Amino acid sequence: MSLKNPAALEFLLSRRSRPAKTLVAPAPTRDQLVPLLTAAARSPDHGKLEPWRFIVIENGAMARLAELTETCGQSLGKTPEDIAKARSQFDLGHLAVAVVEVQKPSEKIPAIEQTYSAGAVCLALLNAALAAGWGANWLSGWQSHDPAFCKAAFGLAGNERLAGLIHIATEGAIPPERPRPDIDALTDWVSE
Repeated sequence: MSLKNPAALEFLLSRRSRPAKTLVAPAPTRDQLVPLLTAAARSPDHGKLEPWRFIVIENGAMARLAELTETCGQSLGKTPEDIAKARSQFDLGHLAVAVVEVQKPSEKIPAIEQTYSAGAVCLALLNAALAAGWGANWLSGWQSHDPAFCKAAFGLAGNERLAGLIHIATEGAIPPERPRPDIDALTDWVSE
């Protein structure tokens, strides 16, 4: 029997990501982060494959990732503006969780469903952080999709890719509300 949880529904109806550039110290401690990771791991995992894993990027690793972003961006011919934007999440970051999609062989679970599961973990971690009172933002960027960056930064294997970087720290500013999707325009009802 399902129990109603009006507070959880109200949270979901009003949740709002916090821009990563507005997050300030302190970030969660390891003890504060573990319950958030635990909540995220309760996401649908399509056949109990757990097609994802976490890499916690603590403050001390941010400068290395910023420099690596610069180096990879230059080798890819990215503009200085693209490089500056991509590295800013590390230059300004305090803590981030890399959610790594891990494709696992399965006769029953298609690869795309494993990708969806990793995306669900990203959103669950984002929402858990927000519900716990932290500011949080889900970022990616060109470097997140560059195999050379991902291998050098995180040691990703051939069956792995970065689903997202969830930045978590203290909310430094309340973001303005933004327009939300028109549900009527996006919804079809099928009754027959």
